[in-house]
Amino acid sequence: MTNEQIKRDISQVMDNYLELVDFPTGGLFVVGCSTSMIQGEWMSTGSSLEVGQAVFETLNDYAQANHFDLAIQGCEHINRALLMEKRTMDRHHFDQVEVVPAMHAGGATQVAAYQEMSEPVEVEHIVADGGIDIGGTEIGMHVRFVQVPVHLTTHQIGAANVVALKTRPKLIGGARAQYDFTEANLRS
Repeated sequence: MTNEQIKRDISQVMDNYLELVDFPTGGLFVVGCSTSMIQGEWMSTGSSLEVGQAVFETLNDYAQANHFDLAIQGCEHINRALLMEKRTMDRHHFDQVEVVPAMHAGGATQVAAYQEMSEPVEVEHIVADGGIDIGGTEIGMHVRFVQVPVHLTTHQIGAANVVALKTRPKLIGGARAQYDFTEANLRS
C-alpha cells in the first residue's frame, strides 16, 4: 500500500461523502484514524508518520477546498483529545487542554497534523457536524446529536474500514408533532 494509493482511497471516500452529505460551510469535520489499521496491522502496533501525513494532507486539501474545519482525534492515551487550528477552536468556542501528540499518545495522524498546522491546539470536547472514522477509532462521542450513519459506496482506506457520520436535528414532540410545514399546519 503506497501513500499515493492511500490518498486515492481517501479522495474516493471524501468525494462519496460530499456527494451524499450537504456539509455546512464553516462546519466542523472530525477524523479518527488508525494508521496501523490502514496498513493491515492491529491498532497501535504499526503507527506510521508517513501514512499519517498522507491522511492529513489529503483531508486538509478537502477541508480547504470545501470550506470546513478539521478536528483530528487523538487516541485513548490522551483521552481522545482533538487537534485543530487555534482559529478553529476560537471560532467554535472550545476550551484548550494542555497536551501535544506523540506517535503512541495521540497517534501518527495527529503528529502529522501538528507538524503542518499554523497554530495547533488540543481540545477535550467538541460538537462536530460529521466526520469519518478510519479503522474503528470511535468518533461518535464528538459528533452532534443526532448522529446518522452515511452509507458510503467506498468504505475502505487501505485495509481499514471507514464509517462516516452526519447529523440531523432531533425530532421532538408527541402524537400531534409534525416535521414538514404544509397547509395542514394552518388548520385549527
